[in-house]
Amino acid sequence: MRAVPPWIFRLLLGATALLPCAAPAADPVPVPLTTAASVLKLTGEDAGRRLPIAVTGVVTAAEPDWNGQFFVQDATGGVFVENFQRPAPVPGDVVAIEGVSHPGAFAPIISAPHWRKIGTAPLPEPRRVPIDDLQTGGEDGQRVEVEGVVRTARFELGRLVMDVSVLGQRLQVQAHVTPEFDPAALVAARVRARGTAATHYIGVLRHLTSVAVYVPRLEDFTILARDQANPFDEPVTPVNALAQYRRRREAERRLHIRGVVTLQRPGVDAFIQDDSGGIRVVSTQPDRFGFGDDVEAVGFLEYENHLPLLRDAVIRRVASRQPAPIPRPVQFHDIVQGEYHGEFITLRGRVLDRSTRTEVRADGQPVGQTTTWVVQGADATFTVEYAGGRRDAPPPPAPPGSVVDVDGVCQLTIDATGKVLSVRLLLGSPEAIRIVARPSWITPSRLLAGLGIVSAVLVVALAWLLTIAKKNAALRRVVRELEQARENLQEAHDTLEEKVAERSAQLQVEMTARKTAELEFKAVLTERTRLARDLHDTLEQTLAGIALRLNTAAKLARRDPDGSEVNLQFARNWLHQSQVDLRRSIWDLRSRELEEFDLASALRYSAEQVVEGTDVVLDFQTTGQPAALPEVVEENILRIAQEALTNLARHARARAVRVLLEFAPEALRLRVEDDGVGFDSTAAPQEGHFGLTGMAERARRISGRVVVTSRPGQGTTIVVEIPLHPEPAPTAGSKANSDP
Repeated sequence: MRAVPPWIFRLLLGATALLPCAAPAADPVPVPLTTAASVLKLTGEDAGRRLPIAVTGVVTAAEPDWNGQFFVQDATGGVFVENFQRPAPVPGDVVAIEGVSHPGAFAPIISAPHWRKIGTAPLPEPRRVPIDDLQTGGEDGQRVEVEGVVRTARFELGRLVMDVSVLGQRLQVQAHVTPEFDPAALVAARVRARGTAATHYIGVLRHLTSVAVYVPRLEDFTILARDQANPFDEPVTPVNALAQYRRRREAERRLHIRGVVTLQRPGVDAFIQDDSGGIRVVSTQPDRFGFGDDVEAVGFLEYENHLPLLRDAVIRRVASRQPAPIPRPVQFHDIVQGEYHGEFITLRGRVLDRSTRTEVRADGQPVGQTTTWVVQGADATFTVEYAGGRRDAPPPPAPPGSVVDVDGVCQLTIDATGKVLSVRLLLGSPEAIRIVARPSWITPSRLLAGLGIVSAVLVVALAWLLTIAKKNAALRRVVRELEQARENLQEAHDTLEEKVAERSAQLQVEMTARKTAELEFKAVLTERTRLARDLHDTLEQTLAGIALRLNTAAKLARRDPDGSEVNLQFARNWLHQSQVDLRRSIWDLRSRELEEFDLASALRYSAEQVVEGTDVVLDFQTTGQPAALPEVVEENILRIAQEALTNLARHARARAVRVLLEFAPEALRLRVEDDGVGFDSTAAPQEGHFGLTGMAERARRISGRVVVTSRPGQGTTIVVEIPLHPEPAPTAGSKANSDP
């Protein structure tokens, strides 16, 4: 492909320059905003674009000190007009406004307006708005109606300014009324106000601070009910009873207290104390009261930081004179229980820190100094504060480390659970803090000087140590060599100990096996000896007796049949006894049950064999984790159980029997219970009966014990307990292990 010559490009550019230029498209003209609601819907960014506005509405608020600015409201809402023309419209004027949008200091407004009056009209009907919604500022510029109780009332700039309590929240209402209104008579009265909601704000942050309602006409302000009684004529309420239960308490009524002044901050508050306690009374009245003045006050009960106080109070002196209050010495652990709030008390502690700040008025003029101490008490720290005027004497220095006694009004801060978060003492005079003990000689500056001296000594010592270190280098090398040799020797020693321990364990296993074999041999020998003794002492003698009785019966058979029958009966009894003795001796050998079953199954099998063919009800239970037991233990447990069950079948005449075999970590327990006739277990065994004695002997052979509990008519309980880790058995020649 061939390249395009440059002259062709120059020709095309020249032809393009000869063409006529197209006119730029004009920006569309924005449509004006015609309602207040459309202005209020603007975002801050959109309102800053100065959009055109053309609104017609009724002026609802235009105060003389607003420099011509006013609120206008149409059917959609109300909006503020930043107007600086003179004269300004008045409430009730119908005006046509043309202007531009502006973000405003809180909500969008109409700026740079050109307005003209086109008539008059009644003010829009106000809306009843919940106080919570009103306090959000969302009703800014709207006509609203509120109803509440007047807390404070005063005239400012020709308007009646009231703080009204609406469902527990304070709202400022400014109304145009006649001068004949007595502000003091309005306190505690229930009123209704209809006016325009206006916000107070911080312009830099565009943050809402409060909401006020401006009432433009006298007919928009109505007194619904006045306080009928003079609150100072009401009964005096003790201070500690103000926040306690009272039936039918009315939040809108003022309470009456009487006491002495312990501290006053003029125009802010005062602390009043009676015999029951103290309380903070918030009052803006300028009257000054001295320490110990006898006064009475009325105010509304409120709570601040979960503690009671009287707000919007009126204080006046009483003619009588009470003695000056004496501070009450208290312990800090009593204060942390929530006691002594608002009372005049004395605390002792050690000063940790001290600071001073200058208090200034709004115009920047200093009015005094406030001194604050941080004091360490016996249990915790607290703060002490003294606010002195420019002409007041300064408090004593009380440097850190001093022990001081402080007389002041206790002010607590607690949480919702009553836990004390902080303690502050407010002082009324500089003499209220007294130095008990000066700080010790050791001060921070002296400590710093001592630290410098010690540092210098340490530098010298370090230089000396460096010199010594060089001389000890060779010695350290020798020590390292000796340490290496010691480690090698220790390693060889450890290896030898491991081998010795291993061989000792092998020998221990072999010795244990030999002892086990020896014990088994002794057990077999003992069993053989016992069997021989049993056959000799019981069976042989019984058979001899049977033979004698049979011979006697044969001789008397013809001439004395009754005597012969008696001897035959004796022979039968002895024969039965020989069967029992022989069975016992046979059961003492290795049982067939243990050859075929485990211990629990063998016991169950033996028990079922004993009660088979009888009316006895058997309840057999096993608990715990079965464990493998030595043969001699299982044999003896089985024999003891068989002997107990045999005795039950022969003598107890029981209807039910319960057998419980329990495998516990520390022992094996066998429990046999019946509901039979029972016997006296505390009496000596009858001659010729060896069952209980045999069971006890068998238990002792395996380091166990048998406990028999029985009473006539109350059944019998036999408990056998065998430890699973018995103490080592005595030696073969000891008395405890020898058979007779």
